[in-house]
Formats: sequence, structure tokens, C-alpha cells
Amino acid sequence: MASVLKVKESEVSERTIVVAGLPVGSINDQSLTILVKSHFQDIENEGGVVEDVIYPTRTKGVAYVTFKEKKVAENVIRKKKHYLAEMVRPAQLTVSHFSEKVFSSVNAVLDLSVFRSQIGLRSLVMDLKMEIPALCFSPLEANGRISVQGSFLAIKKLKESLILKASSLLEKNRNRQSPRGSTWESSHSLKPPRSSTPETMRRGERLVLDTDIFLYLKKMSGFYESTLKKFHALCQETVDGEITTLCIRNAQGGSQPNNEKQVKELIEKYSHALHFGLRKETFILEGKENREKRNIKLACKQLSSRYLQVLVNFYHTHIDIIGSSSDTYLFKKEVVKLIRQKVR
Repeated sequence: MASVLKVKESEVSERTIVVAGLPVGSINDQSLTILVKSHFQDIENEGGVVEDVIYPTRTKGVAYVTFKEKKVAENVIRKKKHYLAEMVRPAQLTVSHFSEKVFSSVNAVLDLSVFRSQIGLRSLVMDLKMEIPALCFSPLEANGRISVQGSFLAIKKLKESLILKASSLLEKNRNRQSPRGSTWESSHSLKPPRSSTPETMRRGERLVLDTDIFLYLKKMSGFYESTLKKFHALCQETVDGEITTLCIRNAQGGSQPNNEKQVKELIEKYSHALHFGLRKETFILEGKENREKRNIKLACKQLSSRYLQVLVNFYHTHIDIIGSSSDTYLFKKEVVKLIRQKVR
């Protein structure tokens, strides 16, 4: 039965595309959904019969469009350039295959204002676009904030690039300052965005992971704790929305200097395998009545004792279910079944 369900799910995913770059805030969700459906049903856009449009989603400006035929989805993706116009200002959309690996798409908001006193922000953004063309950038706001969307690996590369730029600028500032000069303190005004770590951890190894991947790695596998214990390593975990930064250092001082690098490589390799093997499903609680919220939470708690390889994370606005593709699909299906039984 499970294999049949997986096949059906796979067939749907082959007919589904991910649409990013939708204008947020300029038009209500219902109207935007209609526009998206109309756009992808238009023959001029290589479109066809649209079975379903899922919008809004947890990621701002992203929708999922399911076509009746697989070949239509392929034709739409092959066209590459899509512009959503009419009621909204023309916006170029990013269209890609739907992946069962939900961790393929990450949305992040960067505050680049920390670089303002050192370099031009617009030129910085242009450099980043050229360096990582896979990312989709929103227009730069006057306060220095900018939204970025792309694969987790691309976002990870972006964050590491910004950290390197910030570190390089700090080093240049230090070289320009006199050791006894009164302006030394002012050079600290430039800090790596949301990634600074205590002085005691700066000598260690840094590793950036998807937060959901990290939570599964830490809570559902003994690998993480056993690896730290085996190599006598300490790890500081900094959760920043969808990204978690690990700072790894040797707990035994300088006696085994290679431990930090070994731990980083092992955790990185293990998390990379999880990245391609896990799927995430989400129950949205926001906007639902208290009784319905309570029923969803109770059903998830009840099933978690049966699905030991599924991680259930409870948040105020939603519940995330993380596990293998088949486990999360069956888990969510059973939750819906339990909720319906309670309603009756």
C-alpha cells in the first residue's frame, strides 16, 4: 500500500512546478492565485490545463502549480522566461521542477547596512548576483535590506561569501589603524551579518546547515552527539531562522588540532545525505479555530509514538513534520484521517 501511495505522489510531483518571484503585498492572495493560474494555462506561455495552484505557501512569493499533464510542466520549465503582468507590474518569475526534497528552496532576508560605510551596497549586490547566479534577489531597500531566494546550498554559499567579505574588511580596517589610535574601537562597527561568534569560538571550524536538517540530525540521530564525544569537541549552535551556524572547536585545547576539521567534515557529509533523503510537510495553525488547532496537535502527538523516524516540531503558527518521503506522506494522511474522525 505504501509503495502505491508513493507512486501516486511521485506522479503528482512530476506534474508540479515551483513558481518563485511572485509580487508580495501589491495584490491580494486570491487575485494573485487567479493570475498565476491564468498565466500558466495560456498556450503562449507553453501552458495547459492547471489542476491546482497552492498559494500562499510558507515561503513568501512562492506558489506550487500542478498541471493535468506532465508534458505541460516540462514545456513551461523549458520556456524559462515568464513574466506575470496585467494587474501587477511586470515581474519575472523563476520556474523550476517540484522536488520531493523540500529543502531545495530557502528564503532569506539580509541586512547589508553593516557594509554601507565600507562599500557601495548596489555594487555589492551586483557582485553577489554575478558570483551566485542561481539566487533570486529582490530590489535593494533604502535601509539596506534585501530578500534572497534559492537553493539551500546557494544560500549557504552566499552567507559564507558575506562572512568572508566582512572579515576581509575588518582586517583592512585593523591594518589602517594605529595600535594606540583612538579610532580602533570604531572599526568594530562592521560585523559579519548575524553570524558573529564569541572570541572563544573563533579559532574553531564553522559549518552552516539548514535548520530543519540540523534539528533532525540532532534530535533523531545519535550521530551528532556521538561524533562530538568521540573527537572531544564542543559545538556552539546559532539558529538564525532557516539557517543554523555551528562553531566547532576542540575541547582539549591544542592537543589534537585536526579534530575540529574532522568533526566538521563528518557532520557536513551526514547532513548532506539527509538533505537528499528527507522531506518536510507542514500543518498551518494560523487562522484556524482553537478546537481545530487542538485536534491537529493531538493527532500529531498520538502518531509520533508510531513513526519513530519522523521529527515533529511544534511552533505557534505551524507544525513541521520531517522524515523520509513515504513516512511524512503517510503521517500527514493519517493526521487528516484522525481529524476527520474527531469532527464526526
